[in-house]
Amino acid sequence: MLLNVVQLTLYGIVLGSIIALGAIGVSMVYAILGFSHFAHGDMMTVAAYFGFVGVVTLHLPLPLALIFSMILTACLAVGIDRVIYSRLRNATPIIMLISTIGVSFMLQSLTQIVWGPSNEVYQSGIVLPYKFLGLRLQPVEVTIILGSVLLVVLLHFFLHGTKIGKAMRAMSDNRSLSQITGINTELVIIWTWVITGVLAAAAGVFLGADTQLNPRMGFNLLLAIFAAAILGGIGNLYGSILGGLVIGIVEEVSTIFIDPGYKPAVGFVIMVIMLIVRPYGILGGKR
Repeated sequence: MLLNVVQLTLYGIVLGSIIALGAIGVSMVYAILGFSHFAHGDMMTVAAYFGFVGVVTLHLPLPLALIFSMILTACLAVGIDRVIYSRLRNATPIIMLISTIGVSFMLQSLTQIVWGPSNEVYQSGIVLPYKFLGLRLQPVEVTIILGSVLLVVLLHFFLHGTKIGKAMRAMSDNRSLSQITGINTELVIIWTWVITGVLAAAAGVFLGADTQLNPRMGFNLLLAIFAAAILGGIGNLYGSILGGLVIGIVEEVSTIFIDPGYKPAVGFVIMVIMLIVRPYGILGGKR
C-alpha cells in the first residue's frame, strides 16, 4: 500500500509539473494584464502539435522539438495579443472573458483542421522504465520533472535579475504607476506573452510526450490549471507552482479510492473549497 502511494505520488509530481507550468502562464497573464486567459489550454495543445511536427516531420530529438515549439508558440501568443487582445485593453472583464473563450474555440478548431481529430504520439514502441527501490519512472517522466525545474529556475532569475523582469514585476504590482515612472508597458506585455508562450509550449509538449496528442488535451487540463492557480494564489507565480504540485499529487493519489475517470473532479473540489475558505490562495494572490 505504502509503495503504491509513493509510486502515485511520483506520477503526481510529473502531472503537477505540467499543471504548474500552465498555472504560471495563467497567473502571469492575470497579474500583468488583468484577465483570465481561458485559451491557455488550447495554446498548450497547439504547442504540443508544434512539437509533434518537430519530432515526426523534422525528425528532431525531443529537446530540440521543444525549443522549436517554444519559438512558434511564443510567436503565436504575441500574434494573438497584437491582433485581438490589444484592441480590448480597456474592455470590461466580461468582454475579455468572452474573447478568450472565442480564441480557445478558434485554436481548438484550427488544430482539428490541420492535424485531424485522431490521437497522435511522439514515439511508439516500448520504452523500459527506470527502477529504484521498487518504484518506476519512464525516461520522459524524468525529463518532464527536470525540465520543469530548469524552466522555473530560469524564470526566477529572469524576473529578479533582468531589467525587463523587474519591469514586469512592477507592472504586476501597479500598472498605472509603472506607466508614470516611464516603464514601456507595451514591451512588458510583449515579453509577458513570449514567456507565457514558452511555458505553454513546455507544458503542452511535456503533456503530449507523457500521454497522447488530441485536439482537446489542453482544454481538458484547463480546470486543473486554474484550480492550481487559485489554490496557490492567482497572480502569485510561486503559489502556482505549489498549487500545481498539490493538484497533481492529490489527483493521482485519489485514484486509490475513486475511479481514475473521476480524478479531474478532485481538482474542481479543491478549487471550490479554496474559493470558500481562502479565496486569495495559500500564498496570497492579487486581490
